[in-house]
Order: sequence, then structure tokens, then C-alpha cells
Amino acid sequence: MTQRILTAHIGSELDVVGARQRARQIAALCGFGVQDQVRIATAVSELARNVYNYAGSGKVHFAIDGQTAPQLFSIRIEDQGPGIAQLEQILAGTYRSPTGMGLGILGAQRLMDRCHIHSVPGEGTEITLQKLFPRDAPLLDGSGIGALSGSLQALPTDITLAEVQQQNRELLATLAELKTRQDDLLQLTRELEDTNRGVVALYAELDEKADHLRRADQMKSRFLSNMSHEFRTPLSSIRALSKLLLDRVDGTLTDEQEKQVLFILQGAVSLSDLVNDLLDLAKIEAGKVDVHANSFQVADLFSALRGMLRPLLVSESLALTFIDPDPALHIHTDEGKLSQILRNFISNALKFTEAGAIIVSATPLPEQDAIRFSVSDTGLGIGAEDVQLIFEEFSQVENHMQRKVKGTGLGLPLCRNLATLLNGTVAVESTLGKGSLFSVVLPTSYHAPEGSLPPCAPANDNGNDQRIPVLVVEDNPPIRLLYEKFLAGSEFRVVAARSVREAQERWEQQRPAAVILDILLHGENAWHWLAELKNDPLRRQVPVIVATEIEDKRKGLALGADAYYVKPLLRQQLLATLRALIGQTHHRQEPAPPQGTTTRDNAHANG
Repeated sequence: MTQRILTAHIGSELDVVGARQRARQIAALCGFGVQDQVRIATAVSELARNVYNYAGSGKVHFAIDGQTAPQLFSIRIEDQGPGIAQLEQILAGTYRSPTGMGLGILGAQRLMDRCHIHSVPGEGTEITLQKLFPRDAPLLDGSGIGALSGSLQALPTDITLAEVQQQNRELLATLAELKTRQDDLLQLTRELEDTNRGVVALYAELDEKADHLRRADQMKSRFLSNMSHEFRTPLSSIRALSKLLLDRVDGTLTDEQEKQVLFILQGAVSLSDLVNDLLDLAKIEAGKVDVHANSFQVADLFSALRGMLRPLLVSESLALTFIDPDPALHIHTDEGKLSQILRNFISNALKFTEAGAIIVSATPLPEQDAIRFSVSDTGLGIGAEDVQLIFEEFSQVENHMQRKVKGTGLGLPLCRNLATLLNGTVAVESTLGKGSLFSVVLPTSYHAPEGSLPPCAPANDNGNDQRIPVLVVEDNPPIRLLYEKFLAGSEFRVVAARSVREAQERWEQQRPAAVILDILLHGENAWHWLAELKNDPLRRQVPVIVATEIEDKRKGLALGADAYYVKPLLRQQLLATLRALIGQTHHRQEPAPPQGTTTRDNAHANG
């Protein structure tokens, strides 16, 4: 929705000065800083002077666009003059006029977030300047804009003298600010020179330390991996021979001999568990563990764990309970690794809980698109000072039950590493003497890390895809996957980016034919980047389709978006819009917009 503030007429030199002062006043009331006020006033002054010099008269309309923050300050300058014959050369910076024509347009374009020019020779020119409000500026509704219009001061009688005095004040303030910045820069330069030598020496030392650490880490992983394999063979032999002796294959054993052989077998089993954990840790740290994701029911996983772990209950005073999850609850992840995490949690609970209950549950987290798996017990509990210690390798908390049960100190570190591998997190809540709650949160659908894909290529791109590239700027993995499914089998392919910075990098590597842009990206909004794209002569021709949750279509179209959708976006809508906009760009023709689409030209025509 466009809300008008004021219209100023241009018919004389004084009107040009008046338009500049009005622009400054309105910018100040809208919450712009002093520097932005000067930028806006200068841009309006340059273009208003062009109107007076080349068309004789015209109008300047001040308005505010947008219903959500940040709003958009819009200034439309129009005349009925001869038009601008060399507009494309002026915008490209190649036109040279003896009168200076074109310099004001280029200057205004640099000072504002967006500058759109429509000029027809012999019919006149319309220039739209737009600038986004500062982040801390208040949101102005109809009553606020009415109050703003009412607070505009009348222009002074001697407008020229007042403007000269105002510009002198701005110049003095700018000079003072430049002097302060120059002093700060000199001081900073001296400090940097003083510390530069130390920084260079420190970098050299850090590089050396980092190299030593890297080599030590590689040697540790190699040692653990090699030794684990070397230990497995003799341990397997010890276990097999112990079982042969216990089975009396070579004769009977006395009670004392049977007890001794059982001790040997238990020691071998404990060492085997330690070796397996060490080998798993070494594989994860070396990046040699593959994730085999598949879809399965959580209820089936709990059923398997229940049958596997119930035999470990050795006391009637301790109960192991699995809370039945919703039969429809599914997850797409590595079932074996999730089962290993939960087995470790439950085994620890069985070891350190003498009486009470151990409860295993699964809770959907729709807002995170994840599931939390929890194991709670009524055991010994862990003190707050020891919570971080238990996730360190070979670390254990001292307690009286360690005489009965032995551990390696590797189970929980392994759980944390496995959860990280599955894009999840591990957490613990514990009260000493009351019990503990261990949990792992995993996404409902596992997706391989972005870094595992080649740059600028989606997961299904083999590097030789000759289809038309479409840059998808979207931070939500399921939505990116949805767009890939939408474009699969069409003439388009997805080039994915999760942020504005990644989008810039992808663009430098390969120019897209179109952009699908979400506005809210990991705490930042893309309004400024949209304005930057559409104000760049080299990139403004690439069509931008905004697909977002924000319902502020007019602001999006005013900033230059070629189409604007509020999610969810349908496949046929997306394909029809892409084909229409890319065809329009490539063939310089005006196809009818597809049904259900709101394009920029269509919106302006209806606005």
C-alpha cells in the first residue's frame, strides 16, 4: 500500500531548492540519519534541477510504501518534457554531454537504494527513487503519516539564503566529522604499526603450533585405528578359547578354574568393547564413517531395543519402560547409529540405577522439524560441575557403584560424535541423588551437509547439466529440496544458496537465468540485496521471484521483484512464472503473465 505525504511543484530555481529542503525534512521525520538525509536531499535536488533545465516544469511526489518494517521511502519525479534520448548510454556511464546531462542521474542512482527511470522521447520522463528505512525507524501507519505531514514546517521566505546556511552547517559538520575520523585513523595506524610485528611473529608461531597439532591428531587417529585392529584378533582368540574351556570341550573344570576362566572371559569382553569404541571414535574423527539413511518407524526401533535390553535387568526393583510412540511417527536417518546412541544411554542408566525406573520416550518437535529421544532414570545423578566432564574421552565421575560396574569413559563421547554426524545434538539434565535425563535431538529427515556437494550444484547435479540455472536463495533445507523436486524433469536446474553471501558467491561462479528469493534468511532479511540487484546495471535484467512468508507484496514489487508469492508456492505456478519471465528476458517480448501470478509491470498497471 502506497501512502502519499506531499507533492511539490517544480517551475523555478526556488522550487528546486524547495524540493531539496522538503526531501531533507521528510527524511528526518521518517527516522533517517543525517548522512542519509543529505544523500536523499542531494539526489532529489539533482533530478529536480534536470526537470527545470530540460523540461521547464514538473512535480515531485513523496510517499511511503510497505506495511512491514523496514518500510520504503519513495520519491517520484515526473515531467512532460522531451524525454531522455540517450538513456541507455547515460545509465551505462558512456554518454558525455557538454551540459553535464547524465551526471545527476548517475549520482542519484548511487545515492539511493533503487532508481527506476521510464522515459519516452517527446512524452516526458518519470524517475522513481527509493530507499529502505533504517532498522530502528518506527513503523508508520496512516495516522503516523498524517501526523508527519502535519509537522512539516513551512518553507522560509528567503529560501535560497536558508538553504545556503543549511548546506554550510552540513559542510561544517562533515568537515568536523572527517577531522575526527582522520585523527582516529592516525591513532589507529600508530597502534597497528606497534602491534604488527608482534602479530606477524604470533601468526608464525600459531601456524607452527597448528601444524604440530594437526600432525599429532592424525597420528592419534592412525594409532587408534591400527591398534584397535591389532587388538581385535588376540581378543577374539581369548574369548573363543575361554568359551571352549567353559563348554568342557577338553575336559572338566573345577569350580575355581571355572571362576578364573569367567574372569578371563569378562576381561576380554570389556577390552573388546573398549576397542570397538576406540575404533568408532577414530573412524568418526578421520571422516571415514558413512551415514546410511533410511526411513523407519520409531515404534519398530523401540520394539527392537526392548527385546535387546530387557535381559540386562538383574533386579526386580528396577523397571525399564518404553513409552509407545505414535505408530505414524517416522524418521529418515541412520537407524544403526541412532540405535547405538540409545543403547549407550540405556546401558549407562542400567549400570548406575539401583532401584526405580528407566523410561525411554520419543517426542516430536514440529517447530524444529525434529524428534527428541530421551532416556530418564532415577539413579545416582551427576553434579553440575561434572556434566561437561562426562563427554570427554576416558573421563568418569567417581561414585560408589564403580566397584560393581566398569566403564571405558568412551560411550558418551561416542554418542555426541554420532549425533553430530547425524546433524543432531546431545543434551543432559541431571540432579545429584535424584537421577538424569539424557536426550538426543535429530532432524526428521537427514540431509547430507552442504559442504559435501560440489559448488553451485544441487545434490542431483552431475556437473554436466546443461539446463538453465536458477539461483534458489533459501535457508530451509526441506524447501530447497522441494524446489529441486519442482524443477526436476524441466528445462531448469537449481543452484542452491543458504544466505545472501552464498548467493553472491554462486552468482560470481555462474550467472543465473533467474532468482528465487526468500526474504528471511537466518536472522537477516534480503530486502537490501533485492534493491542492490535491481539497482545494478549488470544484474537488473535477471528476473527475481520472491517466495516468502512476509505478506508485503507492494514493497517487494516496488524494490524490483518481477513476481511475488506468499508461501506455499505451487509447482505449476513456479514453472509458468519462470518460463514467462526468462522468455521475456531472452526474447524481449511481453507474454501474458500466468494465471495467479503478480508481476511488477502488472501490479504497476493496476496500482
